[in-house]
Amino acid sequence: AALFGPLIATHDPLDQDLLSLNQGPGSAHLLGTDHLGRDVFSRLVMGARVTLMVGIGGTLVAFVFGAVLGLGALALGRIPEMIVFAAIDVVRAVPGILLALLLIVAIGAGTGPVLLALGLSYAPHFAYVARAAYKREAAQDYVRAAGLFGGGRLHVLSLHVLPNVMGGLITLAAIILPRCIVTESVLSFLGLGSSPDAPTWGRMVSDASRYLELAPHAILVPVLALIALTVSLLLVGDALRTSLDPLRSVRGAAAGGSR
Repeated sequence: AALFGPLIATHDPLDQDLLSLNQGPGSAHLLGTDHLGRDVFSRLVMGARVTLMVGIGGTLVAFVFGAVLGLGALALGRIPEMIVFAAIDVVRAVPGILLALLLIVAIGAGTGPVLLALGLSYAPHFAYVARAAYKREAAQDYVRAAGLFGGGRLHVLSLHVLPNVMGGLITLAAIILPRCIVTESVLSFLGLGSSPDAPTWGRMVSDASRYLELAPHAILVPVLALIALTVSLLLVGDALRTSLDPLRSVRGAAAGGSR
């Protein structure tokens, strides 16, 4: 739906038909219309693209602020590590949704501030997972051997450590992505999300909540879509965690050897 939205949508998601307000599903409108006569199906399909773009963008910003900055500080030494992770601890102390609200109120609404707010809110998760993976790998013999052969910290990090910690970071990204989507939906519901013209699922829920008795379908459709997407991404994250587990192949080989 996100990839082929313009081809799937049956109407312009912004077109208003004041003669067809709050209509139920029918032949003219597959999932009915909202309080302004806009086609719910078209808004749902086009909103999938906006919702996923914001969620993926927020996850990438969190990855850069958390994993990249955290690993770089770890590679540079103890003092940069203390400074960077002290700042991360300050960010971590503030609840994610509250931090996002404060940033958007301070910077202003829009897609850019939302991406920044989501990224800063979830960056500590990536930073701490990256630090734990780095400490684990840094204690391994192959990393010590690379250092003895003259490899600098950044060289050892990029060539030896990073490939072995990426599995955990990719798994975490698949888990953080649905959280970013839900947070963006909450911000849109509060009127602080993306542009008011963007048909995000959170804004669809916010607009339809005032007409719940007249048009329950208008709020039920985006809620069910949000639940389905969130559960699907969580399942993908769990599958990635299992498949990218570095100890899984070792346990499998050990089990095969014991047989």
